Amino acid sequence: MRLSGGRLSGNRVTRNGHESFGLSTENVRTLRGLKTPIQIQRFIDGIAYQYGNTAWSPQRALRERKGHCLEGALLAAAALRINGYPPLLMDLEAVHDDDHVLALYRERGLWGSIAKSNFAGLRFRAPVYRTPRELALSYVDHYYNLRGERTLRAYSVPVNLSRLDSRHWMTSEEDVWCVPELLIAARHYPLFPDKVARELPRLDRRSFEAGMHGWVKH
Repeated sequence: MRLSGGRLSGNRVTRNGHESFGLSTENVRTLRGLKTPIQIQRFIDGIAYQYGNTAWSPQRALRERKGHCLEGALLAAAALRINGYPPLLMDLEAVHDDDHVLALYRERGLWGSIAKSNFAGLRFRAPVYRTPRELALSYVDHYYNLRGERTLRAYSVPVNLSRLDSRHWMTSEEDVWCVPELLIAARHYPLFPDKVARELPRLDRRSFEAGMHGWVKH
């Protein structure tokens, strides 16, 4: 069976010998051109930050050229997948603040991440962390609300989005709420005891302002 110049491979479409996962030829070309995690991060940084109660697929975000943290992570996961990495996400869970979503990758057995955020320190991490927990801990001092409170408390196990291929998370024109539902349901681990969390000091003014560099007002 032929499909738009490609062929079916299970529930995936291949074009010119490469899996496209149902993405358009133009979108595959765009994502395949982002050959390294840092190139993906720069692309994610380049799309506009949007506020909204949405869960756009990567194909929708590519068309609109904007997205929030979930949509940025989904787009990064799609780019990683097109370039041979598994599409992994991690949920960072906060109190008195929004959760944050990272796209994960591994190189030489070490973990790194890609993310879209209004806060400068909540984005890219080079692959130098031995475990997902170490990676999550690297965000603690950069994860704060507008009162300067350090708000990160827990992280999820890595979630492989291939589990949602039948829901067309990469290409759906409808919001892919199945993704945040899967992240919420994933097992989460606390980063430190409650007593430690209660005694975390607020961020100093200098660090607060540094982290707000590039912040887009609602």
